[in-house]
Order: sequence, then C-alpha cells, then structure tokens
Amino acid sequence: MPLSPEEPQIHESAQGPRATPASGRTAPTPRPVPGPRPAAPPRPGRPGPARPMPPAQRTPRDAAAKPGPAAPAAPGPAASGAPASVPQIQLIPASAEGALDAAEEAVDLLLDSGRAPGEVLVISTGDPHPWAAHELSFGEASYWAQHDAGDDVFYADAAALDRAKSRPVVVVALNGGEETAVAALPTALTRAGTLLIVCGDPQRINSMLGAGV
Repeated sequence: MPLSPEEPQIHESAQGPRATPASGRTAPTPRPVPGPRPAAPPRPGRPGPARPMPPAQRTPRDAAAKPGPAAPAAPGPAASGAPASVPQIQLIPASAEGALDAAEEAVDLLLDSGRAPGEVLVISTGDPHPWAAHELSFGEASYWAQHDAGDDVFYADAAALDRAKSRPVVVVALNGGEETAVAALPTALTRAGTLLIVCGDPQRINSMLGAGV
C-alpha cells in the first residue's frame, strides 16, 4: 500500500533585546533584530587538516534548543534489544542528488528527539557517504571496528548490508544505483529494529516496497 511522504520541519526563531528607556527620557522601541544562528556542526568525513573526531565523541544536540515536535522517531526503543516484527516505515521525498543530505537531516532530527547515535545505521545505494569514504581510507579493519563498537551513527554502502548488524533505526538514502536500491530495501527492512526511513522519490520507493518488501 503506498505510503504518504512525510517531511519533518523545524522552525527556528530568535529576537534581539528590547531597548530600555533611560531615566527621565522616552526611547523608541527598536525593530526586532534576529539573534545569531548557531553554526552548523561539521559533518563527519568533510575535508580538514586532521582526522575527524572519533565517533564515540559525537553526542546528540539539545532537543530543547528547537521548538515544535521533533521528527522521525520510533514509538520507543526496542525492548531487550529484540527488533520489532514489522518496523515502522517513513518516506522522506528527495531527489537522487539530495538523498544523502535528506538522510543527514533525518539523523540530526533523530538525535534531537533522543535517539542515541549508536542506534542509527545509514545506508547509501549510490556514492558512499563522505564519512564512510574517509574512514575506509584508513583500512577496513578500523572502519568495521567502529561499526562493531556501536558508539556512533554508522554509514555504510548498500553492498555492505550483509555485514552490517541490526540497529533500532535504519536510514536509506536512494542516491543512485537502481538495481542496488531494489535489492537493498528488503535487507534494510530486516536490519531495522523499530524504524526504517527511506529518502528518495516517493513513487520509486513505493514501487520498490510493493515489489520486494
């Protein structure tokens, strides 16, 4: 059955200070001035002078910093580590070129909603995520050791799904590779304990889910 795409949104607002009249004088109230926006944290694997911070040091951002409902979240963690028989499926509309960015935004929202980084696995069907490409440059042993530690969000190529372990939340970015995507979705569903998020073209996703999941 086709699923309706959902695209979480975050509303941010800030307002500068209001003027206080000096003693004995009436000062006009200035127009609101937008406050400073926090700088976006660097995504893992982006070019820099040194190797990125180890995954274990990545922590969720304060959910209270953003008003409104936090977005894709599963109905609570899986009990005793046992995956649910039928994970919830959520679709996030995105082009192939924007699927990785949509997946990254979904990860940020999951962390804001209280998910631990080690509960999230991100799969790409086309080009690998920059973090995965960077970490693989240090060797597969180091790369998969971070996966086995389970301390942080882990990014993997769809071809490596057979080696990836189950996590409560799996995010799939359909950023290319039609045949790979069709084969990856059923496996990703088995790796998701409570929630599977798929970022891509909704019609294409529904077609693949209807055919293979």
